[in-house]
Amino acid sequence: MKHLLFSLAVLLSLSVIAQPNSGTSMSHKDHSFVNNKDLKWMDGPPGLPPGAKFAVLDGDPSKEGLFTIRATLPANYKIPAHWHPTTENVTVLEGTFYMGMGEKLDESKAMALSAGGFTALPGKTGHFAFSKDGAVIQVHAMGPFAITYYNQADDPRTK
Repeated sequence: MKHLLFSLAVLLSLSVIAQPNSGTSMSHKDHSFVNNKDLKWMDGPPGLPPGAKFAVLDGDPSKEGLFTIRATLPANYKIPAHWHPTTENVTVLEGTFYMGMGEKLDESKAMALSAGGFTALPGKTGHFAFSKDGAVIQVHAMGPFAITYYNQADDPRTK
């Protein structure tokens, strides 16, 4: 009986040690605090249609690891149908942001997400997005950021 209890204790200890530490994917040398007025806005990456402005809040979207960006999208901004290799989490901060699922941008199949709206899109899930009157969104995901368009003609990197 002592051996059984000892074996169970060892197994439980090992299982606790083997559990992934949720804090490791977000390990930082320093904490970061950022106010909206202090964001450094830049043009979006070449994989997205021109016109949006982005600010990196945390991490580095070009490298492996967790990142968070904020984007200001102008009126009539459209991101054609595409997918990402990792889960993409999107929160709408201002305005209305429309998103739909599938391999083709079809505005009639989009859902309007207003301020406070959120979606989590699993990796390799086809989707599209647009704004009618402009919107501010926040995206957090695992990098490096990558985007694959279903229709190569929609990819701004080929133009």
